[in-house]
Amino acid sequence: MNNYDQKFNDAIKNTNFSKLSLSEQKFIKEKAYSLNFSFQEIKQIIDIARDLTMWDEKNIIDIFPTHEQKKVVITKLKKAYQKLRSTPNSYKNFKLKNIPKEQKYTFIISDKEGFGLGLCPVASEKTRCCNLLTLDAVESCGFDCSYCSIQSFYNQNIITFNSTFSDKLKNLELDKNKTYHIGTGQASDSLMFGNREGILDALFEFAKSNPNLILEFKTKSDNIKYFLENNVPKNILCTWSLNTKTIIDNEEHLTASLQKRINAARKLADKGVKVGFHFHPIVEYENYLQEYKEVYQKLQDTFLAKEVVLVSFGTLTFIKPVIKQLRERDFKSKITQMPFVDANAKSSYPHATKVEMFKSAYNNFKDWQSDDNKVFFYLCMEDHSIWKESFGYQYSTNNDFERDMLSSYAKKLNMEFLI
Repeated sequence: MNNYDQKFNDAIKNTNFSKLSLSEQKFIKEKAYSLNFSFQEIKQIIDIARDLTMWDEKNIIDIFPTHEQKKVVITKLKKAYQKLRSTPNSYKNFKLKNIPKEQKYTFIISDKEGFGLGLCPVASEKTRCCNLLTLDAVESCGFDCSYCSIQSFYNQNIITFNSTFSDKLKNLELDKNKTYHIGTGQASDSLMFGNREGILDALFEFAKSNPNLILEFKTKSDNIKYFLENNVPKNILCTWSLNTKTIIDNEEHLTASLQKRINAARKLADKGVKVGFHFHPIVEYENYLQEYKEVYQKLQDTFLAKEVVLVSFGTLTFIKPVIKQLRERDFKSKITQMPFVDANAKSSYPHATKVEMFKSAYNNFKDWQSDDNKVFFYLCMEDHSIWKESFGYQYSTNNDFERDMLSSYAKKLNMEFLI
């Protein structure tokens, strides 16, 4: 083995080279030898090839420049790759691959150390944050959304329940003179497992015992059987993460359809349970603004403002481990086919794109912004300046944001505001 053979073999370690087609592997190896690519250049080319396959676009062989100078080849290749990222995605001819019809997972019940109550895992002073507290009632999720960050923290095939969850909740002491907002939908979906291991029994009792608590269940399911069969404490809020049919069909695998989610929310609203909606992530693709507008209007045609506590907006934001995890999966997704820019040490859409999607969203909910029962709108984990450009106002601090949010929630839930 010569020196370059060794360099090439070293370069492809810990990459997705083996996941490429044999023809792509052969092509990349031949080009690496003939153009004397560096260690880093080989890795970059493999990542480009893997992304093209995942996006269901032309492969690396199709877009590889014909030139004998390495510098020119790398420049042109990156330019062609970035052009694909900068053009709004199209799902018209996109073909899903290796998406399970049902999720197979193993349930584990263990007495985990700690309790799983803490600040939102993506909280940051660099962005405007509502100071949400999160409660890990379950760890990992049975849905398979292609953009989800949970997959980088937990094994997707193992669902973990805390065997002492109920006892720990009973022993948790909250300040009676303070209003709390706690969500259970960050480490898993709040409702997809129903009352398995008595988690909903425990959470309902927790809400009853702490009337100064706003307990939010966030879901992409339509599993509301427990809520329909039981008395729901007034300080419990059910929220649905929604998206367009295009994104649900192509990227939110195994979740309930858009109509099923809306129907479930309608049933709970009919029972008197307050509801809310999260559009996170809003995804840019061909005709996306119009498709989202249709969903926004459908909600306003289906619900009265007095029934809805909140609507939030957010978009795709990736950390490197999630991008790495996505490249390692044998499925098709266009979710990372976007023009990455730095967003507080993460990767997201350019500022102008975010303003376009959030401003359009907010302006399409005018019916819910103008009366005494107005809905609370907010941006999730976005830069301070985007609020002003999208909503026409912004908060000076996270505490101001939290105070305004909790005051609005408490009013809708007919609770005393204690902060």
